[in-house]
Amino acid sequence: MSAQAQMRAMLDQLMGTSRDGDTTRQRIKFSDDRVCKSHLLNCCPHDVLSGTRMDLGECLKVHDLALRADYEIASKEQDFFFELDAMDHLQSFIADCDRRTEVSKKRLAETQEEISAEVAAKAERVHELNEEIGKLLAKVEQLGAEGNVEESQKVMDEVEKARAKKREAEEVYRNSMPASSFQQQKLRVCEVCSAYLGLHDNDRRLADHFGGKLHLGFIEIREKLEELKRVVAEKQEKRNQERLKRREEREREEREKLRSICPDHIARIPKDLDPESIADTDLAPCHENARGGLDPSLVRNAIATGPGPVAEAAAAATREVGTVQEIGAESDPRGDPQKKDSETKT
Repeated sequence: MSAQAQMRAMLDQLMGTSRDGDTTRQRIKFSDDRVCKSHLLNCCPHDVLSGTRMDLGECLKVHDLALRADYEIASKEQDFFFELDAMDHLQSFIADCDRRTEVSKKRLAETQEEISAEVAAKAERVHELNEEIGKLLAKVEQLGAEGNVEESQKVMDEVEKARAKKREAEEVYRNSMPASSFQQQKLRVCEVCSAYLGLHDNDRRLADHFGGKLHLGFIEIREKLEELKRVVAEKQEKRNQERLKRREEREREEREKLRSICPDHIARIPKDLDPESIADTDLAPCHENARGGLDPSLVRNAIATGPGPVAEAAAAATREVGTVQEIGAESDPRGDPQKKDSETKT
């Protein structure tokens, strides 16, 4: 890629599709099904493994850094839940890798000389130390490239300790089997990237593998998959809580409406009435606070349960309204016959 193309890609990534006023680039939106959602979240295997021996080629969906920038800007105001699509994509890819790993293990079991469980455990110990040495050496190279010499030296001390342990493990393994069998190259399959590792690989070979782009790329993909699972689980839990809260709020509102219905009205509704027809019955409220629609299922439940807490609460509300009406009648001269007669005579 030329320097000009690199600068253009950096501007796209920073400013999105509208950075230069080119409307033709805005014909496809980041929410389009043709756009790779894994690319928008910076975890598409086609990008991560590019240039390795497992290069997957170009993705079948659209990859555009400007669309990624558009998505990052829009996601600050709205959640698009693209993590679900990316998670499904990575799960499918990792499942294929794990299947290849199992096939390779079966192939090795068929081709390599069979050894006892005790000898296999000793060989596995050598493999584990090889893996530890390879990871440490890869870390040393990374620290050296960053200029952290002191920390790099500390890791090299750990490498020397692991090498001493490996020599002891190889000696134990060598003494447990014939020399002819020991000279054979024993292989194992890397659990991360499904590559073959030799029992007698030197340190350079181990460092190249565990510090290589392929192995690190698979680590990045697997870590991103675990992160997406965590994010999706948190979002689903949040949505479930919001739904439960809205449901409780609706039920509370319906209970408040039922409290205002006179039990006498409920008692007059036939118990075998179709729930869909309840809304058409005469459920005149006993006071003005009962206005509004009612959920037929809740009314039906009140009919089935009879005079329960809801009916009792409604009766109490009715009595309270009646008391208020009586007090109002006493204070109003127009409601007292004797006061009316006296006013007439006057």
